[in-house]
Amino acid sequence: TQLRWSMEAVPRERFRVLLGVTGSVAALKLPLLVEELLKIPRLEVKVVTTERAKHFYNAQEIPVTLYGDEDEWQLWQGRSDPVLHIELRRWADLMVVAPLDANTLAKVANGICDNLLTCVIRAWDLSKPLLFCPAMNTAMWEHPITARHVEQLKGFGYTEIPCVVKKLVCGDEGQ
Repeated sequence: TQLRWSMEAVPRERFRVLLGVTGSVAALKLPLLVEELLKIPRLEVKVVTTERAKHFYNAQEIPVTLYGDEDEWQLWQGRSDPVLHIELRRWADLMVVAPLDANTLAKVANGICDNLLTCVIRAWDLSKPLLFCPAMNTAMWEHPITARHVEQLKGFGYTEIPCVVKKLVCGDEGQ
């Protein structure tokens, strides 16, 4: 898939990546992913996490701003206050959802926005790229509804970063 963007096309000092993380066991790799992203010159990173994703990583190991559901409600107090999910969509040049668990995949495919991350995705500026990295047990991945949900996201113009085959945490081998 050819992406419609490049860092050179953004006329500012820094390129801004909003990283979404969901409740897949692959969220264990969030500290490593952030560390690797920060090695890229001129890249600025912020993270939006679901509550379930917090189970898999230590927030103290994330050296960038980390937003969760509670931040959405603490920021907004009245009519003229900023709305965090809108501020984040404006801030970012690119959004990457890695990992994207089966639950959040289904929510996004069906337009459900009941947490900060899904609200950002629902409000996403479709002229900007959104990459999603599905990560779930092979049995969940192979269920027919998953393919429909992935196609739905691709239909929105989002770009899938495909699963890899490996040994899973549960001991199975598969995608």
